[in-house]
Amino acid sequence: MSEEHRVPGSGVPSSPSPIPQPIRSDGAGGIDRGPRDVMRDRQNPDMLVPPVTDNGLIPNVRFSFSDTHMQLNHGGWSREITIRELPIATTLAGVNMSLTPGGVRELHWHQQAEWSYMLIGRARITAVDQNGRNFIADVGPGDLWYFPPGIPHSIQGLEEGCEFLLVFDDGHFSDLNTLSLSDWFAHTPKEVLSANFGIPESELAAIPREQVYIYQGEVPGPISTQAVQSPYGKVPLPFTHKLLAQPPLKTPGGSVRIVDSSNFPISKTIAAALVEIQPGAMRELHWHPNNDEWQYYLTGQGRMTVFGAEGNARTYDVRAGDVGYVPFAFGHYIQNTGTETLWFLEMFKSDRFADVSLNQWLALTPQALVASNLNVGGGFLSHLRKEKWPVVKMPGFTYDNRSGKA
Repeated sequence: MSEEHRVPGSGVPSSPSPIPQPIRSDGAGGIDRGPRDVMRDRQNPDMLVPPVTDNGLIPNVRFSFSDTHMQLNHGGWSREITIRELPIATTLAGVNMSLTPGGVRELHWHQQAEWSYMLIGRARITAVDQNGRNFIADVGPGDLWYFPPGIPHSIQGLEEGCEFLLVFDDGHFSDLNTLSLSDWFAHTPKEVLSANFGIPESELAAIPREQVYIYQGEVPGPISTQAVQSPYGKVPLPFTHKLLAQPPLKTPGGSVRIVDSSNFPISKTIAAALVEIQPGAMRELHWHPNNDEWQYYLTGQGRMTVFGAEGNARTYDVRAGDVGYVPFAFGHYIQNTGTETLWFLEMFKSDRFADVSLNQWLALTPQALVASNLNVGGGFLSHLRKEKWPVVKMPGFTYDNRSGKA
């Protein structure tokens, strides 16, 4: 059983590409002759043929935005991954949103905090806090924003439009259940609105009859033409942060940029790291002592094994557009299995980023104890590092992207 592929533009079949089968190199498994999605199997080789070290039952910890419902509006689109799509993800939920040039995510607020990473293009955000202090800023690729719960805000695409990731500090959150300006107006009697704003009801004849959510507006002019002076001044803590402007922590094989309340003070409930893993490198074996980890993959492809104690371990293949999730304190790694750099965000419902390095832990533990626990000798002990390297790439011990073997 095989597939035939044609070289684009030639009309000549290329060499057949074998269909992957659930057969391990030691002969375990067998041919799958039934209905199947071969494309999915190609994308998930470590689920079709799990490493021999996989064992037991760990719930699914990966879901792709490509498998979600698209909410299409004039002015943009959105899609989300919540506990509904990924039941294990209880701490955080994510929304992938795009706005056209001038497209507006209407004036709204949330019961949850909102953290965002700008993926493509530029947008203008506005907000007003509970003391009447206001904020307006333009954000571009690699920039963050954070709005605490209850803070009203808006987002609008600039000349080139934009796409961004929104993360909320509650896995049950849905962006379609937002507290929106248009929705409140539509469900408030006009005589009440008239009395509240001191205007005749005729001025309210054209208000929306339901939530507009995203709508098409005009591309706004420079901030100087839109700025509104508040008698109470500007917010004391900026709602934005330029993550890519941070100097990264560089190690062999990649880099890490960490952002939490220590360098982005307003971000009280979400901490994050932007991780770069070069081909052949990996995010080292580690775990997090503060909370579950919610991941978003930006570029490339990789694999992650999650260790859950009592002999439970499962390997997942990940790629750009996927969300991953690691329960609190579960050991894991992320390995670049492709030929391009793997970039991803790891996020936590916490005010601080924290991780424990397996290598560093062993290096800072009495060596005789490590040796007796693992039954290893000096060759292993001499390679332990007291300094933490979040990303590692060891010559001669890196992932072979061509063969799929370490």
